[in-house]
Amino acid sequence: MNGQLDLLTLISLVVAFVAILKLRSVLGQRTDEDDARIERIKARERDSKAAAGAGSGEVINMPMRDRPEPAGTQLETVVNDSEARIRAFPALSQSVTDGLLSIGRFDPAFDPEAFLTGASSAYEIIVTAFADGDRKALKELLSRDVYDGFITAINEREARGEQIDQQFVGIKKAEITGAEVSGGFASVTVRFISELITATRDRAGNVSGGDRVTEVTDVWTFGRDVSSKRALQNPNWRLDETQPPN
Repeated sequence: MNGQLDLLTLISLVVAFVAILKLRSVLGQRTDEDDARIERIKARERDSKAAAGAGSGEVINMPMRDRPEPAGTQLETVVNDSEARIRAFPALSQSVTDGLLSIGRFDPAFDPEAFLTGASSAYEIIVTAFADGDRKALKELLSRDVYDGFITAINEREARGEQIDQQFVGIKKAEITGAEVSGGFASVTVRFISELITATRDRAGNVSGGDRVTEVTDVWTFGRDVSSKRALQNPNWRLDETQPPN
């Protein structure tokens, strides 16, 4: 009985071993097609991870302001593209176009259309921050002289116990009315026509003026240093001057 059992067990082991060898001979051989399929799977996994990272907000592509300066024909192409872009901009006059071109010669990346979009956003932020008395927001966007003037007005308003309730309805029109470069400092003047709902409240909270939609015209000049490559690494413009509308 034990002899028979041992013999049967031995036969079973031999059969199993042969089966494993046959199975391994089939499954253990990886062909070129298998390698290609595995690489495709890995590529899909990498693409999925990259897409997930981009959608999560953790990966943000920022423009490189300190990129190497193009040389030779590349630099000439960049300058030509900048000039064409500026000439295509619907300026109010040839003098405005000439001023924008002078800025473009210092900074080939300058785009008047993009500038006007950014200036409009800055205008809304500044007007709202002034009404709210938000000194921190104003400091980031104003030159020192303009900031001091705005802060003086806010301090006087607060000393009177007045508060401004304001709703920014929107900008009806924004247009560049002037541009120049003087002493390596670029200036662009923009006329804004906006609509605001503004109410001034006294210490008791009573409305002492406003509280209706008003059309407002502001003429603001934004400035930026373009005198050197180092200066051009900072793309930010600041409100440098305010003036009454013509």
